[in-house]
Amino acid sequence: MRIAMGNDHVGLELKPAIRDFVESKGHEVVDFGTNSSERTDYPIYGILAAQAVASGECDLGIVICGTGAGISIAANKVKGIRAACVSEPYTAKLSREHNNANVLAFGSRVVGVELAKMIVEAWLDAEYEGGRHAKRVEEIADYEAGCWDPKEHTPHA
Repeated sequence: MRIAMGNDHVGLELKPAIRDFVESKGHEVVDFGTNSSERTDYPIYGILAAQAVASGECDLGIVICGTGAGISIAANKVKGIRAACVSEPYTAKLSREHNNANVLAFGSRVVGVELAKMIVEAWLDAEYEGGRHAKRVEEIADYEAGCWDPKEHTPHA
């Protein structure tokens, strides 16, 4: 698989270890992140990596900033992206299995190298289950496309 990676200056510290780990699993990494420690803006790199996934240039994406929150919010602004910000392997695994997350985000100030590797491994090894989860993922895609209104589907007591 081709994995897009994006990072800001804070994520730079963690990027080499994660890139090497992903490559050791047999995947190709396409780097959309900064390679400078100078302060920069996470939306640039989150969006660039997400665009590569949304366009099909890359199969999945991994984005890293200080907390993972900002860069995941930026990535989620790209149509077709389902970025999950996680800090442990269980949520990473379920984000793929249940939510069909196509971008993984985490923070270099939140997780260390070994935990980040465990998160990435759990996420890459998981597969979307579809089934009962498919309706919810489709609702998100339909909302994004402007053809689904949650108000029309809200159960009332």
